[in-house]
Amino acid sequence: MSAQPTALYDYRKYWAECFGPAPWLPMSQAEMAGLGWDSCDIIIISGDGYVDHPSFGMAVIGRVLEAQGFRVGMIAQPDWRSAEPFKALGRPNLFFGVTAGNMDSMINHYTADKKRRNDDAYTPGNTAGKRPDRAVTVYSQRLREAYKDVPIVIGGIEASLRRIAHYDYWSDRIRRSILLDSRADLLVFGNAERAIVEVAHQIASGRAISQLTDIRGTAFVTDRPPEGRLLVDSTSVDQPGTIEPHPNPYEGMEPEPCAENQTGTTADKPEPVRLMASPKPDTHAIRLPSAEAVAEDPVLYAHASRVFHKETNPHNALPMIQAHGDREVWLNPPPIPLETEELDWVFELPYQRLPHPAYGDAAVPAMEMIQHSVNIMRGCFGGCTFCSITEHEGRIIQSRSEDSIIREVERIRDTSPAFTGVISDLGGPTANMWRLACKDKETEAACRKLSCVYPGICKNLNTDHTPLINLYRKARETEGVKKVLIASGLRYDLAVESPEYVRELVTHHVGGYLKIAPEHTESGPLSKMMKPGIGSYDRFAEMFERFSKEAGKKQYLIPYFIAAHPGTTDEDMVELALWLKKHRFRADQVQTFYPSPMATATAMYHTGFNPLQRLRRNSDKMGTVKRLSQRRLHKAFLRYHDPENWPLLRKTLKQMGRRDLIGNGAMHLIPARQPPKRHRVVKTEGRTFRTQHSGEQRGKGRRR
Repeated sequence: MSAQPTALYDYRKYWAECFGPAPWLPMSQAEMAGLGWDSCDIIIISGDGYVDHPSFGMAVIGRVLEAQGFRVGMIAQPDWRSAEPFKALGRPNLFFGVTAGNMDSMINHYTADKKRRNDDAYTPGNTAGKRPDRAVTVYSQRLREAYKDVPIVIGGIEASLRRIAHYDYWSDRIRRSILLDSRADLLVFGNAERAIVEVAHQIASGRAISQLTDIRGTAFVTDRPPEGRLLVDSTSVDQPGTIEPHPNPYEGMEPEPCAENQTGTTADKPEPVRLMASPKPDTHAIRLPSAEAVAEDPVLYAHASRVFHKETNPHNALPMIQAHGDREVWLNPPPIPLETEELDWVFELPYQRLPHPAYGDAAVPAMEMIQHSVNIMRGCFGGCTFCSITEHEGRIIQSRSEDSIIREVERIRDTSPAFTGVISDLGGPTANMWRLACKDKETEAACRKLSCVYPGICKNLNTDHTPLINLYRKARETEGVKKVLIASGLRYDLAVESPEYVRELVTHHVGGYLKIAPEHTESGPLSKMMKPGIGSYDRFAEMFERFSKEAGKKQYLIPYFIAAHPGTTDEDMVELALWLKKHRFRADQVQTFYPSPMATATAMYHTGFNPLQRLRRNSDKMGTVKRLSQRRLHKAFLRYHDPENWPLLRKTLKQMGRRDLIGNGAMHLIPARQPPKRHRVVKTEGRTFRTQHSGEQRGKGRRR
């Protein structure tokens, strides 16, 4: 498991390189014939419509494999009701790659209240129902029917976040690793370029897929642990009162070198790292509690989640193994992040930046949103517990070079017929983490923290936004570019460390509204989210207002909040509603906590325990919001201004002893009486209808 991986562009090309890059990865036998191909080496099955754009994972993996010399075909959104559509391109010479697409199929299909969605932004025509629930599993099973002996490699976010036993919100139970349900041969997790390229070249060299057991960023099912491994037992937690001491399940995890000396500011000198004897990735592995154990024991589930999230730094993470009955799921350490030159190479492959011509005029809404955006980085070191970016992409930021980014801006300008001069985004998982990293590589390699910015900004973190400011200026000064907007999520607690960055952002890169996500105002839920206190938001809001005024612009902040997050009480939601009213915010769209697979907050939701702390048998339980009625109540507090919510809020406030918040004065949250229904007349096709609506019009989510 080499610590110095081969650069993506340094592999010896496969013999089929002689065919050159395809205008489009072929989706039919006719397209293959037009390219002179008699077969595909690799065929990708995707739950998304095929959009050849670097923001679509299947296109990235396809083009990366093509650049290695392989002939890559694409079967997008096949009809899963039979195996025949999976034979459209014939039998691949090497393997099938399977992904649900850019979104988890269950999140794509269902709201946080488990209601079926009626559209799909990743499908031509925005049509729902073009992929199955649990798409990776269903696609893989159909492939086994079509070609029993062809290797199957699964990946993408759906597979990545289901690589071990996990809580499944939609069935409200623990499901085993997706490897077992899908019957796939190999799972690649996270950003998969390194792993999939290595897998492809090794299979092409004649190695059986069952022999590929040492590739970073992969997981597989085995009958026994690899030979020569020492297993660190982490299948139990401390139990007070026992006669014989139990082994410490957190051995080697603490102390955390970066956990100390946290402040709200940065320092020039990095803190020294304390080296400690610990197990090594090449000789040791961690045994997690079995799938059966975590299904039966909430404490062990929370403990397994804690251990899992501690093993995400690719420079010190150990392999992990988890028993599923008489089988074992083996997880290799995460892949080494791509260097800047490699990331540039990936994003400058010959993407068409359009949907496949087979779709005709049918629009793909997700593509239209990002067609003229530029991805400048990957990863996130924020560690928000409700988010899965870190588990998927890692917390070490991978940044493209300024030159590569500007070349992509120019390519959009020169090749997109729909370009009007506006770059819709320069960003990524987080808008302003480009080129931010630990000041010391040794410290970074040893760190086991879950976040670099919680509870405060680590003194070892470089927060200099100057390179990003210069990038913004260079992009907006590019000939033919009228405006560069920043639409990715902004980490405002980092932004306030650089007032000049906020000035640049507010003066030139806001299109009237800027969305940011303080998520809550109260310390209880914020501590479970690992988000900063509302004071950071207040500092940013003051800068935003001041710099907007200096620029002579009328601009608005749109704060996003989460209802029903684990650790949130009804009282917390009252305080948040009062804060919203005080600041005259009327949220039109609100977000209810969505327990996505393997997120830390999902472990909180399922178990009632907090994996951010050491788990013991006598650990205190925390409050969770599970009942649909309470989830709706918390959502109603976010929309305190909506008359439809007033009856529920009145009843709740009376039960809470907060009648003082009911009345018609400025200090009251909701009025004492429901407004009369008003009628309006609607004429259509010669007929007249009387309709009812409440007396107050809904706001648009901005300050009034």
